[in-house]
Amino acid sequence: MNIWCNAVLTNEAKQVLKDGLKEHTLVIDEGSINSLTSSPYTIAFGQPDAEACLTNQSLKWAALTTAGYTRYDTASFKETMKSRSTVFTNASTVYADPCAQHVLAMMLCLSRQLTASIESQRTNHNWPYIERRQKATLLTAQTVVLLGYGAIGRRLVELLKPFNMQIIAIRRQVRSELGVRIVPEEDMTRVLALADHVVNILPLNESTFNYVNRRRLDCMKRGARFYNIGRGTTVDQNALIEALNSGRLESAYLDVMDPEPLPENHPLWTTQNCYLTPHIAGGYKHLDLAVVRHFLSNLEAFTHGMPLTDQVI
Repeated sequence: MNIWCNAVLTNEAKQVLKDGLKEHTLVIDEGSINSLTSSPYTIAFGQPDAEACLTNQSLKWAALTTAGYTRYDTASFKETMKSRSTVFTNASTVYADPCAQHVLAMMLCLSRQLTASIESQRTNHNWPYIERRQKATLLTAQTVVLLGYGAIGRRLVELLKPFNMQIIAIRRQVRSELGVRIVPEEDMTRVLALADHVVNILPLNESTFNYVNRRRLDCMKRGARFYNIGRGTTVDQNALIEALNSGRLESAYLDVMDPEPLPENHPLWTTQNCYLTPHIAGGYKHLDLAVVRHFLSNLEAFTHGMPLTDQVI
């Protein structure tokens, strides 16, 4: 099979990819010589242009290197790919562990007053022994509400299991899942009021833009904490700032924002009890190798007509 690739990979990961392809032909597109539409490629690996995927009549499988697939998440793209029996996958499982560990790390930092203590070390060198001990909380037996539930949510549930937390996930398809109670959107108002922690893992599409809005933030109980590792545009950031400044939310942690990079004068930088990281939740040192191995594993399944991991279409 002819495989087109525009994935930006480390040299080590690129070599693993080449070594793993065996009898297949690899064409690496660096944006100037080759294009997805110039030859009858069977497989596209990386971040192919959505329109090019539709134009290439020979394409049998488009494999993304990311978990997100916003620009492909349209009715016309899905319908065309389905009509041609073209497979479409993302790499959600590759990002499940780093994203889940990232959320857990921030939950623990906020609960155990680590962020406040680091700030004291960095600035005034004070020693608020009594205050910090009295503000510290335990995750044990608290309630977590997940907005969206896929590979990242499943891994987060596994990591939270030792804390004996009540975990509720809101999603459209309500079906039984191990370790979590799935509820429909109609129950959102009720369950948000129960949450000590609300974790947003939603992708961006027409139905999720500004999904976390003022009305939904107002449903959260006073003192709850909010985390976003989905997409920045799924949150009304002005409403979030108001909720933090008013004290309704105890704190917020954002790994994704709108826009990115966040301008240096943006109010989120200085909003009280708002903690930011620069879209790093899914990243780690050997990510490129993991993405390539995920693709090669799926390629083996694809060539033998077996189900693929992270198949979207």
